[in-house]
Amino acid sequence: MENEKKAGGDKYSKLAGNTIIFAISSFSSKLLTLIVQPFLTYAMAEISDLGLSKILSQYANLLIPFVSMGMSNAIIRFGLDKGNSEKQVFTNGLLTILGGFGILVLCWPVAQFLPDMAQYGLLIYIYVLMSCLRTLCTQFVRSRQWNKLVAVDGVLCTVATMAFYVLYLVGFRWGANGYLLAIISGDFVSVLFLMLTGKLWNFIELKGLNKTLWKQMLRFSLPMIPAQISFWIINASDLFFVREMCDGLDGHSGDAWSGLLSTGYFLPTILTTLGLIFYDAWQLSAVTEEEGRAKFFTQIFHTYSSVLFCCAAGIIWLCRPVMHIMKANYYYAWHFVPFLVMASTCSCFNQFMNSVYVVNKKSQRSMVTMMAGAVSNCIMNYFFIKWWGPVGATYASFLGLGLVFTLRAIDAHGMIGMRVHPGRVLVNAAALVFEAFVLLAETPLYGLWTGLITALIILYNFSGVWGMARILLPKILGRRGKALVAVVDGWAARK
Repeated sequence: MENEKKAGGDKYSKLAGNTIIFAISSFSSKLLTLIVQPFLTYAMAEISDLGLSKILSQYANLLIPFVSMGMSNAIIRFGLDKGNSEKQVFTNGLLTILGGFGILVLCWPVAQFLPDMAQYGLLIYIYVLMSCLRTLCTQFVRSRQWNKLVAVDGVLCTVATMAFYVLYLVGFRWGANGYLLAIISGDFVSVLFLMLTGKLWNFIELKGLNKTLWKQMLRFSLPMIPAQISFWIINASDLFFVREMCDGLDGHSGDAWSGLLSTGYFLPTILTTLGLIFYDAWQLSAVTEEEGRAKFFTQIFHTYSSVLFCCAAGIIWLCRPVMHIMKANYYYAWHFVPFLVMASTCSCFNQFMNSVYVVNKKSQRSMVTMMAGAVSNCIMNYFFIKWWGPVGATYASFLGLGLVFTLRAIDAHGMIGMRVHPGRVLVNAAALVFEAFVLLAETPLYGLWTGLITALIILYNFSGVWGMARILLPKILGRRGKALVAVVDGWAARK
């Protein structure tokens, strides 16, 4: 019994340690997004310039799954399997990306006829290649569990990209070109750093290529392409729908409306930051911890979701005053924040649930669930934007990602016996929806009412939040953290 308890404690402790390490990496890179978004509102001459920059980056994000062929997921899944050769895993990933990019180059005569591609196509192509190579290197390093190297790389890439933003946008005033070049340059610095410090060239082995392993990796990763495309549709199609359907609305161009919508993602990025920090650590534990998996997944989801619900409520409550840090003509973007926050919460849950498919190598189910969300999102986008204007796109994102979560929760219960406690999730979701509508309706004293709702959500989820604190505090504060946990646990026991 003691050994079982110790083993359980070890896996929670290991997850906490990895979460802290990846927080240094992921938080620094996502902190860049939080800093850059207000910066961009001042660096870009017009709102439409920012809208165009976001549209161009989404073109690249659409092409990335086709070029990488979903290999980013296969690299870490097969790299963590002890029976596989690290050299063959890395080489297979590299050759797949280079082959995919070669096909993309051959498609250039057709691609240049797409909107904006004739002018920005070369930069978009380079953006795609560098992004794929950086993902390959970081995922391989994670699979080797060189976690501190990942953390250092995250900080370096953040600092480099920020410096390039300042140079290209403020110094040279290159606008959309500078926006793309800054991201390309930051990715290049990251790839160069990981190659040199990790000596990744030693893992390139062209002789004796394991074609069987390559086929297994492709069989796992190829279904990820439609899954990733579906994810892109849910998250990025809003910009394109708004751009085309709202052109001329209230005197704003379609690019201007897409610029405002993209600015609305500023605060929800806090949630996706938390999600990515946790998921980088979680995917290692999800694959390697095999005993008591159903209980482990259930307990971690309860704690994780509690933290996200509390953060979501707080962001909705504070979104209007915080959005004042933007340039004045961007302030209207606060209208997009409440339901984008809830969409981001669902996105974090879906990412967590995807680990169930990774563990069981059921990437086809990941594809099916995301496609269901994508199709429903497109249909809702058309009607909701038609009925309620640009803000309707945020309703569509929330409901589309909510559908994906529902399907994945059912799958998770069927595959590993995990429980999400739907009653508790629905209570939290209903409270957030009510808080969002109180804010959007601008009811008298809306700040007071949304603050009270936030307090109630925090009280309702306190046990889950404290569960996360119990794991992290000893890791962060050492003996003092352990003492604090003991004091609070003793007080709770007396109550």
